[in-house]
Amino acid sequence: MNRPQWQRSGAEPDYRFTLANERTFLAWVRTALAVLAGGIVLDQFSAHMEPKPVLGVVAIALSLLAAGMGGFAYFRWQGNEIAMRHRSPLPSSVGIPLLSVAISCVAILLTVGLLAKLQ
Repeated sequence: MNRPQWQRSGAEPDYRFTLANERTFLAWVRTALAVLAGGIVLDQFSAHMEPKPVLGVVAIALSLLAAGMGGFAYFRWQGNEIAMRHRSPLPSSVGIPLLSVAISCVAILLTVGLLAKLQ
């Protein structure tokens, strides 16, 4: 398989940094899979829980979040690799704050749904 042009430019980084970058990528993918699994679980159990519309919206939101995280993981890995090859600072990341806000919103929605169920 041919490597893309950006992966052939610049100096080859120390393999330890390359492997650390790949481990970070895999951690993001694992997190995305866990978020997707949460969305699937909510969808499957929403038949037995109330309010169904809230749980459906949260399940869809989790699935979309997981899809976004998968794409973000690749572009973060690519950006870090390019920066390492050109000995420039690593790019900043908006993924961590976005993930925190998204998970907080999901938690708030689920809490509101559970409180509505109790009343």
